[in-house]
Amino acid sequence: MENNGTNSISCFCRDCLSDINIDANISKCPKCASPRILAHSELHQLTIAHIDCDAFYASIEKRDDPTLSAKPLIIGGGKRGVVSTCCYIARTFGVKSAMPMFQAKKLCPNAIILPPNMKKYSDVSRQIREIFDELTPAIEPISIDEAFLDLGGTEKLHGLSAAKLLSKTASKIANDIGITVSVGLSYNKFLAKLASDLDKPSGFSIIGKREAKSFLARQPISKIWGVGKVLNNKMNRAGISQIGQLQNMELKKLIIDYGAMGERLYYFSRGEDTRTVTSSQKVKSVSNETTLEKDISDYEILKKYLWSLCEKLSGRLKNQHLSAKTIHLKLKTANFRSITRSVTLDVPTQMAEILYTHGKYLLLPECNGLEYRLIGIGVSNFANEQFSDLPDLLDPAKENKIKTERAIDKIRQRFGDDIINKGRKFT
Repeated sequence: MENNGTNSISCFCRDCLSDINIDANISKCPKCASPRILAHSELHQLTIAHIDCDAFYASIEKRDDPTLSAKPLIIGGGKRGVVSTCCYIARTFGVKSAMPMFQAKKLCPNAIILPPNMKKYSDVSRQIREIFDELTPAIEPISIDEAFLDLGGTEKLHGLSAAKLLSKTASKIANDIGITVSVGLSYNKFLAKLASDLDKPSGFSIIGKREAKSFLARQPISKIWGVGKVLNNKMNRAGISQIGQLQNMELKKLIIDYGAMGERLYYFSRGEDTRTVTSSQKVKSVSNETTLEKDISDYEILKKYLWSLCEKLSGRLKNQHLSAKTIHLKLKTANFRSITRSVTLDVPTQMAEILYTHGKYLLLPECNGLEYRLIGIGVSNFANEQFSDLPDLLDPAKENKIKTERAIDKIRQRFGDDIINKGRKFT
């Protein structure tokens, strides 16, 4: 962002972190010749950051297979699935995340398509989180590949301003992990997230207090966090397309027209966001689902998919040291009608066998001739892991199943997930 005030502009090189005299009017760092120079009048005062991995899944796959580096790459599944993410080359053809795969293939027929490898991506996410943990305890992940950080008060600890520390961290992620990130730095969460999307990939953008309102005035309303397609269209019909228009509207009017969202529109349009970076967000639910290659009504076939989903869900619960009492089955019919069923257990579980046992009983009554295009299993109502899967005197077989599953888990941890499987996965 450019400085519109009279304050002096601070400037440094993003690669070697050397301070630069902005009055010299140079385009490259005098010390390392890098063109990546960062300048702003509030450069060393801002402390709220949003870090977003660039094309996360695709970047990891290209890192692991250099032959993919110059090719359009789409991460997604099946003819009827959607694009999980795609590389920047594929994006030049119009491919976007959440786009149906058939549409992505039409736009970019020469793209390499790979199924997502969530275990690998989760491992990389944990590596990045460990780097963040070295910076500050105030970390708020909002997905597997992005997080807010509050670096206020850390300058004395690290001997660097937030801006320099973030530049150093971005370089560390690139060098140690092999992917790039984009950084947004500002004085609140809304503007930090907005900034991180301004200069992708491997970007670093700043929105300061001085220019925030004028910068926002030129942006479309879709840039406000929470303005989706439906609300955007509604506001367009009312003649509102730019954030600057919201800056001239009264709070009361916006609340009348748009309910609780009206308050966000009012304050965000003015660059005001009082939310803090919350380091411990409580998980409310965990789930796994899959879109089927073709519509299926057969209970036995659906059970096979259910078991695979239960194993994946169980693995996530165990990795996160979670257990849950409520199990949810999700189905979507051929005409896109959603069906959900749930059951609450007396004892919380994280075991695939328990999830599957209850999931298939929820599934059976729904296999009444309807064809389904999607099946999913999820859990909520979490409890302490130490109280999960306790022995049941009324069901002695339960303890044996749990012991067997834990033994399988140990074998898989040592030799890999595919070393041992249950027969129902294949029948």
